[in-house]
Amino acid sequence: MVSLIGTSALGSESFTPPGPGDFNLPPIGPDRTFEFLGQTMYLGVTKPMIQVVLAGVIVFAFFYYASRKRAMVPGRLQFVGEEAYGFVRNSMGRDILGSHDFQRFVPYLVTVFFFILVNNLFATIPFIQFPTMSRSGMVYGLALLSWVIYNGVGIQKHGFMGYIKHQSLPSGVGGPILLLIVPLEFMSNILVRPVTLALRLFANMFAGHLLLILFALGGEYLVAEMAIQYAPVGILAWVLFIAIAFLEILIQFLQAYVFVLLNAMYISGALADEH
Repeated sequence: MVSLIGTSALGSESFTPPGPGDFNLPPIGPDRTFEFLGQTMYLGVTKPMIQVVLAGVIVFAFFYYASRKRAMVPGRLQFVGEEAYGFVRNSMGRDILGSHDFQRFVPYLVTVFFFILVNNLFATIPFIQFPTMSRSGMVYGLALLSWVIYNGVGIQKHGFMGYIKHQSLPSGVGGPILLLIVPLEFMSNILVRPVTLALRLFANMFAGHLLLILFALGGEYLVAEMAIQYAPVGILAWVLFIAIAFLEILIQFLQAYVFVLLNAMYISGALADEH
């Protein structure tokens, strides 16, 4: 009964919902493809690759021109640059890492924050409208870099075995419970952190953009392809699309903030004298 009603309401047309395939963009230029694990893969330069380079150029150009003509009384661009730099320096550098260690990590934290933020904001910029970090390979590259840095500084301070002990053996814990605690701490602090760090950013960007596509295309389908009585529902879908788009801007900022905040916390934990 339900299927018959649904069929009569939809008519002969069918709506193809968006899915992961919408994020697998073809290369710009010659179309060279191959099959891998049942998925069509592309060879060549793709839109996300160009966006990564463009984001790097934007971040570099902004801070270069903001700091090129430094003055005691800053101009507008210098003021914005100083405020942006100070936001990361103070809230995610000094407050997390402490006044003794934070300064040498500030360039890395500032660069990663604004690089991720620009790539996230690409999802809402007209004619681009694709979040670079919705491609897992981009995010895992950043997570791997973070993993190398915080483990590297920890090994540099404590030595290799000392660092492994530092990350795997909580202070004040002893006895047979260590047989359970040590493997869990090792997996959590050494192995799992980059995976969860990457998944958090990737999943939010992927899900948010997928939701926007669904409301945009779904609204268009209801207005253009369905009977007239479905038009108000399609218009409502477009209104929700606009509301979610504004919410996504906030999420794009928060995800860049959380990624860098966790980086600072991991570095702080690696440098700490006690676990």
